[in-house]
Amino acid sequence: MSQEIMGMLTKDAPIGVFDSGVGGLTVVREIMRQIPNEKIIYFGDTARVPYGSKSKDTVTRFSRQIVRFLQTHNVKTIVIACNTASAYALEDLEKEIDIPVIGVVKPGAKVASEVTRNGKIGVIATEATIGSKIYSKYITEINKDVTIFGKACPLFVPLVEEGLWQDPVTDEIARRYLAELIDIDIDTLILGCTHYPLIRSTVAKIMGEDVTLVNPAYETARELKELLKEKGLLNEKQPALGENQYRFFVSDGAEKFKRFANSIIKYGILSAKTINIEEY
Repeated sequence: MSQEIMGMLTKDAPIGVFDSGVGGLTVVREIMRQIPNEKIIYFGDTARVPYGSKSKDTVTRFSRQIVRFLQTHNVKTIVIACNTASAYALEDLEKEIDIPVIGVVKPGAKVASEVTRNGKIGVIATEATIGSKIYSKYITEINKDVTIFGKACPLFVPLVEEGLWQDPVTDEIARRYLAELIDIDIDTLILGCTHYPLIRSTVAKIMGEDVTLVNPAYETARELKELLKEKGLLNEKQPALGENQYRFFVSDGAEKFKRFANSIIKYGILSAKTINIEEY
């Protein structure tokens, strides 16, 4: 990134965060907790969710449109709070835009490769993330002595979006999905979709206390804080009282999104605005 571009970015500019829908709110929640002075512009592509079953070209095209929208708000950095978009679009976006952009895959992969004791790491995610083998790629770059076992869990996303976080149906499906990872004797499990931290307690209960769960949402917020410090972009000042610190945009279903967001963030999200993302 050129010094000229860095000079134009200001500390009090917002962070842009996007996801295919509501899952990225787990990343937003961690950013709010860990770097509370930052402003956030969030976009959830609720009209075109899920990304997990779409092609690389489609996900990359959608991601480019969303980035163009976020740049109209003069964001100082972009967080791809979606594992599928991180797997498919991050490398292209890094080359195409002049501001720092981070995904949720690398931070989770890094921690998993460090904490495993027996070298057997499980990844649960959407079909696209598992099919991309992106976690395997990053983890083996850091630690060649590990084996990665991927398991697609496509039903977790609709269960989470229906609010069935602690429900016998979710317990039963989780048991079925996770059975083979238990048999393999993994000791580390990456929650490789931003929806999954919302059923973390269910997964933890089934996997048992000997398995370390890695939450990429938490690790991404940590990495974002370090990145902002390094670039001299960390906002030290608290936003002024009454300032609209957090703003939410969606491509459809604003009311439903708002209800879901309030159940996750507990911040009192007053509004979510619907925009036509196809215009960008």
